[in-house]
Amino acid sequence: MQTWTVAVANEKGGVGKTVTVINLGAALYLCNQKVLVVDMDPQANATKGLGVEVPENAPTVYDLLDPQTRFVARDAILPTAWDGLDVLPSHVDLSGAEIELADVEGRENRLKEVLTDLSGDYDYILLDTPPSLSLLTINVFSYARHVLIPCQTHPYAFAAMEELCDTIAAVKDAINPDISILGILPTFFDSRTRVSQRILNLMREDDRYRDLLFKTIVRANTAIIESADARRPVVFYRKSCYGAIDYNHAAEELMARVLSSQPVGPLAVGSAH
Repeated sequence: MQTWTVAVANEKGGVGKTVTVINLGAALYLCNQKVLVVDMDPQANATKGLGVEVPENAPTVYDLLDPQTRFVARDAILPTAWDGLDVLPSHVDLSGAEIELADVEGRENRLKEVLTDLSGDYDYILLDTPPSLSLLTINVFSYARHVLIPCQTHPYAFAAMEELCDTIAAVKDAINPDISILGILPTFFDSRTRVSQRILNLMREDDRYRDLLFKTIVRANTAIIESADARRPVVFYRKSCYGAIDYNHAAEELMARVLSSQPVGPLAVGSAH
């Protein structure tokens, strides 16, 4: 089985990053793909959003990053309510991992080392990231071969993309020469507001982003918020709502882009794997 590793990242918080991980994972599952969600955010919202309760004293991704760990990745993986959609859970202690790994040689590759054995177990491994640049984010970029950037159609989120692309380029040069930007997924689009329309048009017109932009646009939809509260992906929670429709389309487009194995656009660094 070919395993495709996709980091979902944006250094700006509140852009729909975790919601995108949860719902793309579920939508890929509906496309008969075996999916693992790796929750690298100490807030553990991807874990919670998939309805997973982590048993007390069970290992999490935090334990796996410990250089002295006795666990392997499969020890920490938990099933969701949907067979074939699994999660490698996070824990609040993950927030201290950066300090604990500060003096560890090869600290930027710890995640890659512990996840390598999973290659072939899943069709897709989706990785949620913290809402800021950190050693955890660098670990994700060291491991992943693709980066999907969810970008809220808001001026601040749009402005933050340049810094993220610079970070990915730096990782490509120094750590992971194979990383590539898979695409940019517009999120929280509200056609009723001039701001959303203006930012979407800027994405479409900007030479840096035009060819990376997904055709799918995730529209603002209250069902997405409700599904997060219910701890169920929206594609299961309310199958006919805009949110479910948009994420199902986004999953289909993601698969098509990955399978094409051809990065596009001036910021699509590296090669696809």
